[in-house]
Amino acid sequence: MNLTKGILLAVTFMVVFFSSFLAVYIERELSRPLVVSEPTFFEVKRGATIGSVAHSLTELDVLPVSNRLFRYYGGFTGDDGPIRVGEYQLVPGMDTRGLLQLLRSGKVRQRQITFPEGWTFLRWRDHIRAKQDIKQTLESVTDSGLMNLIGYPRLHPEGQFFPDTYHYTKGEADIDILRRAHEKMKSVVEDQWQSRTIGEVLESPYEALILASIVEKETGFPPDRSPVARVFLNRLSKNIRLQSDPTVIYGLGPDFDGNLRRSHLKDDHPYNTYVHEALPPTPICMPGKAAITATLHAEPGAYQFFVAKGDGSSHFSMNLAEHNEAVRQYQKQGRISDYRSSRP
Repeated sequence: MNLTKGILLAVTFMVVFFSSFLAVYIERELSRPLVVSEPTFFEVKRGATIGSVAHSLTELDVLPVSNRLFRYYGGFTGDDGPIRVGEYQLVPGMDTRGLLQLLRSGKVRQRQITFPEGWTFLRWRDHIRAKQDIKQTLESVTDSGLMNLIGYPRLHPEGQFFPDTYHYTKGEADIDILRRAHEKMKSVVEDQWQSRTIGEVLESPYEALILASIVEKETGFPPDRSPVARVFLNRLSKNIRLQSDPTVIYGLGPDFDGNLRRSHLKDDHPYNTYVHEALPPTPICMPGKAAITATLHAEPGAYQFFVAKGDGSSHFSMNLAEHNEAVRQYQKQGRISDYRSSRP
């Protein structure tokens, strides 16, 4: 009896001893940092398991522990959740435990794509097409087909996407990024429309978007956005042609060689605001929030003309005589060419 008790005590002691030793060993191993000296990216593909992930990490030679220990620990902690598909960033100092937590968190690497203010939809499509880490689903889809996919089949795509930096994960579809950009543009325009201070000159948010796109292309000088918008608003209210060069250029499309000629100002196309009164039929670019805000909250004033000074800013005039004098002044200084927006 005493012998049996002694054996049981000895066995119990050995089990406790080895269990403690094993726990200390595992804890020490799991606390060892990954073998990475700089941020390294690792992709968990669809259908991956703890075993396949362990194999891939071993091939990358980044695991500080054995393949078997990683699999065992991953299986033992399986209740913490499954490993999620995506691209992850492994950083120096991260240990095996932290790695597994990361792979289960779904905190995948965020990539980004930036669309500057003033780009046309053609440039947007080219830019997004050049991103190899974006899933390309629109290569054979027309502009109208694209808008149909977004849910607005009768809407022209120009002006419908908000210029900004958008984050995405590897393999995200191009159409999904465009959907987000469209929803953001709708939100920004609607917010500014609801708080507008310009009266009833513009009849709809879409007209505001059209005019904002013209303001966006007319000036990149922030203090001039509001007065430029005011010039066009005043002209619209008096049924005076806008006479905006950027609208003419947009209407020329691929035929424009970078040199706007006087003959172009006489071309009878829908975007020629030297020929046609009122706004062009669609926006001419993707305006940013500053241009949209300036358009719908333009400061009061009687300006009807403006001319570029040549330094990025513009000179504004209330009547034709003032405008002609300003044109002569800046032509004399050699700062402007033989055409400018909002001239008689």
